[in-house]
Amino acid sequence: MSVLTVALDAMGGDFGPSETVPAAAQALLLLPQINILLVGDQVQLVPLLEQYSLDTHPRLQLIHTSQSVSMAERPVIALRNKTDSSMRVMLELVRSGQAQACVSGGNTGALMVMAMRVITMLPHLKRPALCSSLPNLRGQHTVMLDLGCNVNCTPEMLWQFACMGDLVAKHVHAISSPKIALLNVGEEVIKGSKLVQETAELLAANDQFNYIGFLEGDQLISGQADVIVCDGFTGNIALKTAEGIARFFYSQLKALNGSLLAKNKPNSTDGIQTSLSVMHPDHYNGASLLGLNGIVIKSHGRADRRALSNAILHAVAEIEQQLPRRISERFIAEHTHER
Repeated sequence: MSVLTVALDAMGGDFGPSETVPAAAQALLLLPQINILLVGDQVQLVPLLEQYSLDTHPRLQLIHTSQSVSMAERPVIALRNKTDSSMRVMLELVRSGQAQACVSGGNTGALMVMAMRVITMLPHLKRPALCSSLPNLRGQHTVMLDLGCNVNCTPEMLWQFACMGDLVAKHVHAISSPKIALLNVGEEVIKGSKLVQETAELLAANDQFNYIGFLEGDQLISGQADVIVCDGFTGNIALKTAEGIARFFYSQLKALNGSLLAKNKPNSTDGIQTSLSVMHPDHYNGASLLGLNGIVIKSHGRADRRALSNAILHAVAEIEQQLPRRISERFIAEHTHER
């Protein structure tokens, strides 16, 4: 069994080391084939490592940094001034080959800007895309991108996002011929913005895609599409809305279960709660910054230890599938064909 190494930004997210350290402990327990490089302030981290019996763990190494990037920090300022931040050093570990992937729950904008500078883009790709996998009603996963990296997109960018999403669906989720759809305000071919219409023409003209047309927002988790493509502004709002609704229903169900327990009616909603728990955002935490010369996973900023450990598991899955190499080969082939 080959050993895989993941760098973890210990200072990122709303909760920082209080959740990243136990997340590392969970990941090490679940995955005997990984090493973790925990990057951050040793003054804050050492006591927590001792608390979780990780201070002498043979598969965890602490890498000290003197800075961190705040959630509200402007990306360009962070890029210029935070050269010894946990986020920057984590990315440099991937660039140098010391880690094969990295995970951060920190500032999304800063992570994207730093990743583009430190790790750089793959050849022939215009911009990275933030991609996540949502559970759907068919018991599988639907890949969705972009989820916030690119507010203003061109048809060529969305076409590239479709290529990357297609590869994620094929190799990470083992879907042989992924159905690709564009998120739109209606399913009819006459509807949508100029961007959506022109992108639809590009996708329909490429026989490498199993393009099925437009999909509306209420069908995100229907399973009709395996890959949903949109600009980052639309995708971020759609995803956050879906996550908010999922959290609402989950919390309401927990409250109902507690009420029934108080009335001596145990287990009345256990089956429903178990079914709905898979929809909780923590279960699919970990969005990929696709299009880079390395694997960068963005965790929810408010993720707890369970959600963060899921993001680490997602990073390992992409390492095992050599996703950046597959994306690079796809675009080199496309570029050669165009010439």
